[in-house]
Amino acid sequence: IDTTMSNSIVDINNDTEAKAASLLDASSSAGQKSVLFFWAEWHAPSASGGPFDTVVKALAGQSGSDGVTIYRVLAEEAPTLSQKYNVTTVPTFIFLNSDGTAIERIDGGEDVARVTQCYSRLAMSASTSSAPSSSEPATIISTQQPEETKEGQTLNNRLQSLITSSPIMLFLKGTPNAPKCGFSRQAIDMLTASNLTFGYFNILEDDAVRQGLKSYSDWPTYPQLYVKGELVGGLDIMKELMEEDGLVAQLELEDYVIGNSSSAVETNNDTTTTESALSLNDRLQQLINRHRIMLFMKGIPSSPKCGFSRQIVEILDSYNVSYDAFNILEDEEVRQGLKEYSDWPTYPQLYVEGDLVGGLDIVKEMEDGGDLKELLTGDVTD
Repeated sequence: IDTTMSNSIVDINNDTEAKAASLLDASSSAGQKSVLFFWAEWHAPSASGGPFDTVVKALAGQSGSDGVTIYRVLAEEAPTLSQKYNVTTVPTFIFLNSDGTAIERIDGGEDVARVTQCYSRLAMSASTSSAPSSSEPATIISTQQPEETKEGQTLNNRLQSLITSSPIMLFLKGTPNAPKCGFSRQAIDMLTASNLTFGYFNILEDDAVRQGLKSYSDWPTYPQLYVKGELVGGLDIMKELMEEDGLVAQLELEDYVIGNSSSAVETNNDTTTTESALSLNDRLQQLINRHRIMLFMKGIPSSPKCGFSRQIVEILDSYNVSYDAFNILEDEEVRQGLKEYSDWPTYPQLYVEGDLVGGLDIVKEMEDGGDLKELLTGDVTD
């Protein structure tokens, strides 16, 4: 049985290894908190080096002390385990209590910060429920540590987990699709214009984080940008960096530029065109599959640059679904190449699970017919 463990991560590459790890039992991981991370090699965000893989490795560094085991499951090679937890997309995260019951789950999406938040709740539950082996209630736990000290340490641990949950992490008011202040909107625009993939946390949804982070990082305002766990600063700092050589060059973020995975290799003159086309197609395929719901548009969701793009953003936002967007005005190669790749001549273009849905007219027709909700959310209403 080839189960490997590295930095508190147990790799599950098939159902045989899942069975050996007792994950196929009726009460998986009974007696121990655990996280199941279902991924696929073809899905860049969850594959090695992707943002989800990065956050899992960061969490694994502390999982031993938290009493949590992380299992990294190759979803398609472990169909029995995937079926047991009804896994239909990657990444999927299952957060298991010590009795083997799933207390939270994340299906798809791009919100790496949410992974950290769910993990933190599981870890805190693990530390407070590591109860006596006797029949005494697990809720009765004695401690000599002052409550205020414990709460401060718990918050600091959570802030550290959030800050390191993505290589590029933005704390803002609102979300990238719906910023709630002008400063946050400008920060999002700069990151998007730099074609960077990033995680985010809406501080309006959690006042403990909102107030605690100010003290933790000694920075009194929002938004706040962190790179590789280190505070860069707020909007003024970001503007200064953009005015110099740009965020990518100044912060050495080349590895996190969307589409930079295509290799630049020397070729003979007679094969350059073919390899360039292959490289572009690979990049387009990667972009299309960057999120379960992927929109190619003019501008960004918070600032559409044409009426058609604005309308499709409004429709998607009305369903409260998670989606990603690519600004084709920032990349002429993608703008022209995608038209030929998908045989669709106009923008915006909407893709779901890697398949082209169409443009605004198609989306409107599906909305009028009641089919769009089922496509976007998977909900079937009779």
